[in-house]
Amino acid sequence: MDRILIRGGNRLSGRLPISGAKNAALTLMPCALLTEEPLTLRNLPRLADVDTFGHLLNQLGVSTLVEGARPEDFGRVMTLRASRLTSTVAPYDVVRKMRASILVLGPLVARAGEATVSLPGGCAIGNRPIDLHLKALEAMGAEIELTAGYVRASAPGGRLPGGRVVFPIVSVGATENAVMAAVLAKGGTIIENAAREPEIVDLCRCLVAMGASIGGIGTETLEIEGRDRLHGATYAVMPDRIEAGSYACAAAITGGAVDLVGVSAHDMRATIAALEAAGVTVAERGDVLHVAASNGIAPLELSTAPFPGFATDMQAQFMALLTRAQGASVLTETIFENRYMHVPELARMGADIRVSGRTAVVRGVERLVGAPVMATDLRASMSLILAGLAAEGETQVNRVYHLDRGYERLEEKLSAVGADIERVSDG
Repeated sequence: MDRILIRGGNRLSGRLPISGAKNAALTLMPCALLTEEPLTLRNLPRLADVDTFGHLLNQLGVSTLVEGARPEDFGRVMTLRASRLTSTVAPYDVVRKMRASILVLGPLVARAGEATVSLPGGCAIGNRPIDLHLKALEAMGAEIELTAGYVRASAPGGRLPGGRVVFPIVSVGATENAVMAAVLAKGGTIIENAAREPEIVDLCRCLVAMGASIGGIGTETLEIEGRDRLHGATYAVMPDRIEAGSYACAAAITGGAVDLVGVSAHDMRATIAALEAAGVTVAERGDVLHVAASNGIAPLELSTAPFPGFATDMQAQFMALLTRAQGASVLTETIFENRYMHVPELARMGADIRVSGRTAVVRGVERLVGAPVMATDLRASMSLILAGLAAEGETQVNRVYHLDRGYERLEEKLSAVGADIERVSDG
């Protein structure tokens, strides 16, 4: 099993490229199920989750072709084509590996009139039921059956009629599934209290490029007029705002200065505001974000919230950063109830963190010390990498397969800006 070794204390400096967004890529790939024509995705990140999703789509009858990819390149171009669906069943052995697999449910029902999908797995960061996904499909006319760990959805007459979906709480995944189901419905669909994350905007723009009719993009109310068919398209995956925020924290925790290349600052407003409140210098230069820290880190009070609020996917990284703040910080996690699993591992490195329910108090310490630590989920893994960059001595991060799910060639990117980091394998 691979491990990552970090010898901390180096100040990061240089240019660091940002990859295509993992969360957007996993939402765009199932769009291929909605048309017989090819969908070409550019700037697709090289990630374990992308490979897993591609394997799932292959089992459903989607061909995937990577064009002109070189091992030394970041990102790739993939053409997906579902000329004929060979299955409408997403099996347990694939779905258990990744929660995003549930996103084949909506497009399969929309195109084939039926879908059978295993209940999903993914990072163990809290209870994430799919009831909102199912209620959305029911509101559009689907019949739902739960049996033996699988969800079976069907459209009477072979096609969803459309309808009105009102989410009681904001749900990114349920919004995505509802949008993909609605674009091929017989009639119109209105989605209220829709999530507004940039990845959903990216999904809607890709679907519009494929011929979908979607109004209200970027707002909490989406109006979708179903089409008889969609056509193929070529579309570039948006930059990864979470990867960019993570590397911004890396620059800050090391007192460094890094240019993040190929970002969308507009999608990172809450992260940028938090960095600036912590005393970090952030300057926008087109698609380059300059991040520098030389005067220490100020303490913060942060609470996670749906977009445009502070992203839950940035909470762990900021916790690592705030272990070096000059004072006490307060973090409140409102999205997932079990997203502090990295706290004991950070404590092994000398962090002073106290958790009470969904609130964590982080008191900055003079130094962190390298130690063997274990990754528990994707973003928690990155918090340990950040702590290792600032720690004295060597940090060994185990279970790095979590990192490979969401960060493209992390050690290569960090090495290029001055980090002493390497991947080692027991084999």
